[in-house]
Amino acid sequence: MEPGKKVNHVDDMYQNWFLEYASYVIMERAVPYLEDGLKPVQRRILHAMYELEDGRYNKVANIIGHTMKYHPHGDVSIGDALVQMGGKDLLIDKQGNWGNLYTGDSAAAARYIEARLNKFALEVVFNPKITAWQSSYDGRNKEPIQLPVKFPLVLGLGVEGIAVGLACKILPHNFIELCEASIACLRNKPFTLLPDFYTGGEADFSKYNDGLRGGKIRVRAIIEKGEKKTLVIKQIPFGTTTSSMIDSILAANDKGKIKIKKVEDNTAENVEILVHLHPDAAEDSENAIAALFAFTDCEVSISPNACIIMDGKPKFIGVSEILKASTENTTAVLKMELEFELAKLNDDWHFSSLEKIFIEKRIYRNIEDCETWEAVIETIDKGLKPYKKLLRREITTDDIIALTEIKIKRISKFDSFKADEHIKSVSEKMAAIEQNLANIKAFAIDWFKDLIKKYGKGKERKTSITDGFEIIEAKRVVMNNAKLYVNRTEGFAGTALKKDEYICDCSDMDDIIVFTRDGKCTVSRIDDKKYFGKDILHIAVFNKDDADTVYNMLYQDGKNGALMVKRFLIAGVTRDKPYDLTKGTENSKVWYFSIGMTQTQEVIQINLKPKPKLRNLIITLPLNDQLVKGRNAIGNIVTKFSFNKIQLYKETSKTNTVAKPTISQVIETKTTPASNEPKTQGSLDFKDLLS
Repeated sequence: MEPGKKVNHVDDMYQNWFLEYASYVIMERAVPYLEDGLKPVQRRILHAMYELEDGRYNKVANIIGHTMKYHPHGDVSIGDALVQMGGKDLLIDKQGNWGNLYTGDSAAAARYIEARLNKFALEVVFNPKITAWQSSYDGRNKEPIQLPVKFPLVLGLGVEGIAVGLACKILPHNFIELCEASIACLRNKPFTLLPDFYTGGEADFSKYNDGLRGGKIRVRAIIEKGEKKTLVIKQIPFGTTTSSMIDSILAANDKGKIKIKKVEDNTAENVEILVHLHPDAAEDSENAIAALFAFTDCEVSISPNACIIMDGKPKFIGVSEILKASTENTTAVLKMELEFELAKLNDDWHFSSLEKIFIEKRIYRNIEDCETWEAVIETIDKGLKPYKKLLRREITTDDIIALTEIKIKRISKFDSFKADEHIKSVSEKMAAIEQNLANIKAFAIDWFKDLIKKYGKGKERKTSITDGFEIIEAKRVVMNNAKLYVNRTEGFAGTALKKDEYICDCSDMDDIIVFTRDGKCTVSRIDDKKYFGKDILHIAVFNKDDADTVYNMLYQDGKNGALMVKRFLIAGVTRDKPYDLTKGTENSKVWYFSIGMTQTQEVIQINLKPKPKLRNLIITLPLNDQLVKGRNAIGNIVTKFSFNKIQLYKETSKTNTVAKPTISQVIETKTTPASNEPKTQGSLDFKDLLS
């Protein structure tokens, strides 16, 4: 490096360039402005269409080409933005194939479709006389800085954009409700704004959070029961299409979540998807509808993120604040228009009065002898001087010049009566405008009422508002699409062990609970094949909300320890975490295990090993006398003596009638004098454990 040569550090350059790029994307591409509710590309499209406006349709390709004079990002971005705006049916009249928002079909090529501004857009969006202008990106043209929009357009259209480190998602709202909310805002009354989607459906807005980050909306399709085991989807959630919904239904069917025969898409002007149910699912159509909500795009969640450019910076504010700011902006624009119109009428009144004085007082005759232009101006000014008190403002040189341009024909046909009538009419209009300016809020309220009257027809709410959806548990509505098998000796369980013992039908979303002879319990998601430990006592589908199933267990604490009994519930478990149901002593083993309901009573008989001075060799243990506790309870001591056999003495209900032992297990054991190690003599029917 040469001494004294300037060095540019790349990290400094990158930092500045990245910040500039991020600012550009946020300000010029992704986020709408509060004043008119438009992104730059949308503003430029509307401005180009206004310049082309002649009441007839223009080819979209022509509109795109005209917009490229103002927009630096090419025809594709312009065309996409124009088609999206056209799909909102708020500002643009369309002609041709503009695609189908329900099916997701794209629009025809730009050379085949046409568009023009509708009456609402022409009335609400534009007024060149009060618009501030700036140079276009190449300096050849002028474009509006913001359009003088007199409506909360950003909430009516909705907007979604992704910038550098920032995202924006403002949901569309109902036209009539926006006008009514603006009226309430002007009257200082409370209001509530909730989105309204062109696709309809029903929505739960309880967590909308005013459109701010962290909010959430649940939207559901409208599903009706059809004929011949058929469900009919009439409306779809916002953000989905019939194609994506059908794909989600077929995917759920392939995974066994629901059972269907076929799906038909009859969507044209309105949504109509026919879901033909499988005979197994057709018997419970309500459960089939719940499964569609749980496993397909028939229910979606939408997370809003209201962000707008305000005071030259991106800000996250709720839709209520956006509406208030937009209403204030509308009021300000209306005031500017009234002031401009008042100034125009004032000029009209002033010149009409000057003209009347100039002609009726024959001041024009005084300039016949003037030889210079300066003399003409001075003479007319001198002739008007006695009447200046009749005027509302000073007479300027421009006023005098305008008087000299009056043609002789007009002077000769001047009608004083008509002039007075015109001046009177202008005065009345000025008085009306001054009255509106003095009561600008009332004028703005009337403006919004007039919008509803003129354009509200056909814009009624499409999305139904619900107080809240019932929470659908996927496990409850999923179809049983798998079978559970177990190899008790080796300790494996799963859906792929088809040569081993069958347990029950299940779904791939179920959890299973497994108890082993060493007193361990594990809850795990069902899998193809999974190891849980050798000598499995009990396995079943686990319901975490089951508060009625009671587990009964007798275990020996260690190799030669006391026999313990416990009754417990299983709740609040962590998947794949082994829980020790014993005291934790090494070589502890379970000798009796059963499951029952809280109202079931089991009586256990324990045969003790004969021993000197031990008179009673049989212990009868009513399990119902034991308190039901949590899984961590160690239980109570039954006996410290050695035992030969543990069996079910009887199982009864509360009425003391003998109950069928479908969920009890008898384990017969004998001990040897040397080791007291029990050996199983009886066999277990583990299917009886699954009531």
